[in-house]
Amino acid sequence: MQRSTERILTTHTGSLPRPPDLVTMLYAKDKGELQDQAAFAARVREATAAVVRKQVECGVDIVNDGETGKIGYSTYVKDRLSGFGGEAGPVRAADLLEFPQYARRVFRVTAMQRPACTGPVAYVNQAALQQDIDNLKAALQGVEPVEVFMSAASPGVISLFLKNDYYPNHEAYLFALADAMRTEYDMIHRAGFLLQLDCPDLAMGRHIQFADASLAEFRKKAELHVEALNYAVAGIPPECMRLHLCWGNYEGPHHRDVPLRDIIDIVLKARPAAISFEAANPRHEHEWKVFQEFTLPAGKVLIPGVLDSTTNYIEHPELVAERICRFAQVVGRDNVIAGTDCGFATFAGMDMVDPEIAWAKLAAMAEGARLASRLLW
Repeated sequence: MQRSTERILTTHTGSLPRPPDLVTMLYAKDKGELQDQAAFAARVREATAAVVRKQVECGVDIVNDGETGKIGYSTYVKDRLSGFGGEAGPVRAADLLEFPQYARRVFRVTAMQRPACTGPVAYVNQAALQQDIDNLKAALQGVEPVEVFMSAASPGVISLFLKNDYYPNHEAYLFALADAMRTEYDMIHRAGFLLQLDCPDLAMGRHIQFADASLAEFRKKAELHVEALNYAVAGIPPECMRLHLCWGNYEGPHHRDVPLRDIIDIVLKARPAAISFEAANPRHEHEWKVFQEFTLPAGKVLIPGVLDSTTNYIEHPELVAERICRFAQVVGRDNVIAGTDCGFATFAGMDMVDPEIAWAKLAAMAEGARLASRLLW
């Protein structure tokens, strides 16, 4: 994993806007109605190449495939794992339940398939992952990013979106997922990419999956989720991994979000060396101060969000630089990489930020990182 040893490096969380025609194909595939698999595969390859080039053009140093071929960052696993069927039921956020009129007005219902676990979980579709790997390798021809990552759902976030109707308890389900997903994690690592583990369950899980639990009870669940994650990636060096922490990539009240201060000690026990987290939106921007209280363990790197991924404001580069410098002054400039709060298209077609504005925001981040570098070096 590269560090910001000479200048502040830039990256993002994973998902990027997909072309409208590809979104249509993704939903057709999700519903089992895709007519031309070869045309779909070709379109994903083409879109992956385009999204990699666009990242580099915007000044992003550590790039990925934009999750181009996935319908969603967590639910895509249903097409790679056995044991899923039926319907998982709605995911309810405690903060939105308190503002139902707003929730009905703003949030759209999609036709995305979200089954439950109804049988033994096993990784059965390595070909789909290998295609993603091959597409990303092909897309890197002719461009020279500093580094390349690929995202994968954590056992915990899978358990949040695809509920358990088979295993005797949550722990058994979680570790079955960890056993199965180890295949994906190892393949990404062996391909030579940084592995990003998406772990919204460690924060968003508080007001969705475990909304009725006490803080102490939730912390125990988070500890269990980190234990399962560490078990699944035990064979991968920490410096080859990063973890994304998230309170939910939606514009909403978020007043039920668990404070970073209440979970950071658990998050830092996870094996991945880099921690990506929300630090730009109005609910969490102040939490840079948490790192004045907690010592960053040796070998860990922070990837704070310096762009809000739910608003169409384009952040001023000077504000981006200011956000970067706050963290650099607390944990050291070498331990900071500029990132985004979350993805710009966590589920296909549900872009809260206009695609062209998303790219402009990434360019503003790169400019802000250059400003910060001049101040810090």
